[in-house]
Order: sequence, then structure tokens, then C-alpha cells
Amino acid sequence: MGLKTLAALGRVASGRQPGQSTVLGPLSSVGSLILLALIACSCGYGLAGRTSTLPPSIKIIQFSTLVNQTSLAGVEQRVSGEIAKELAARGHFRVQAEAAGADAQLSGAVTRFDFYPVAFDSSGRATQYQVAVTARVALKSLPEGTPVWENPAYTFRENYSFEGAGSTVDRQNETIDKVAEKFAEALVSSLLEGF
Repeated sequence: MGLKTLAALGRVASGRQPGQSTVLGPLSSVGSLILLALIACSCGYGLAGRTSTLPPSIKIIQFSTLVNQTSLAGVEQRVSGEIAKELAARGHFRVQAEAAGADAQLSGAVTRFDFYPVAFDSSGRATQYQVAVTARVALKSLPEGTPVWENPAYTFRENYSFEGAGSTVDRQNETIDKVAEKFAEALVSSLLEGF
């Protein structure tokens, strides 16, 4: 909303015409402030990551380890552990491994883990890597199995820097731990906010 629009709304709220004195009495100042506060509140802003667009009937989510469809051993364990922690941390849900008593089931697979050098030092050693994790994830209501949310190729991408010498395998393992937590935060936000 532009300043001209806000000024016009202020004039309407105060009963002024264009060109009239801008001296406002105490009551019309309060009225203008209330109007501006109402306009600001109606803009649709909220606390990102703390709301849920999921049906209120979903209180317990059954979640097991994602399937690993990559060649990287253990990536699904780390990512799945962080997803379960993030769901529980949001405070809206209880997460359990068994389907009995659950309102919904979260399942899927880690389908890709890409780890590429993107920056090098003067000796030609990689100092920064781009990591991309892709997963197929679906949340289905129980017992019907009706899809509530799904993303066949949810991808999280970020760059990581490293100091000193180290093997690619060591850096890859170190990066999995870093990216798993951020992947889980972004995935759960997407799931809860309906993106």
C-alpha cells in the first residue's frame, strides 16, 4: 500500500479534504492510528513457520524412516530423525512409529543427494560445496489414505564452506548432518503452510 493511499485513508478517517489543515485533534489522531493498525493487521502477515494449514483433526502423525533411493548410506536416517524432531518441536503434533491411533501418515523417500564443489582455493582444492537433497514426501489421512499434502520432488539446496584440507567423503559426511536439520525445517514448514 502506497503513502498516497495511506494519506487518503487518513483524510477519510479524519474527515479532512485535500488542502485542509493537517492539525488533528487528539481523538482523530487516535482514530487514524487505529485505522492504520487495522490496515496493517489485515495485510495477511503472520508468524512464519508457527501456523498450520493442516486439518485440525490431525494430532498424531505416524512417521517411519524415509526410504533411501540414493547411493549414499545413512542419509535417510539422518534426514528422517530431523523431520521427526522438527514435527514434534512445532508443538502441533505427536509423532509415532506405528499407525495404530495415528490420524495421518507421513512417508516418502530420499531420491537424490547431490554434492558439488562450487569454489576453489589457489591450490585448486574445493573450499565450498553446493548440497541438494531431494525427497518424495506425502502426508495421507488415516485410515482413508486420502492425500492431505504431497510433493514428489521436494528439494533443499544450500552452499557450505570448509577450511583446510579434508577428503570429499569427510566433507560429505559433515555436510549431511548440517543439511539434514535445515532440510527438515524447510520441509515441515512447507508441509504445515501448504506450499
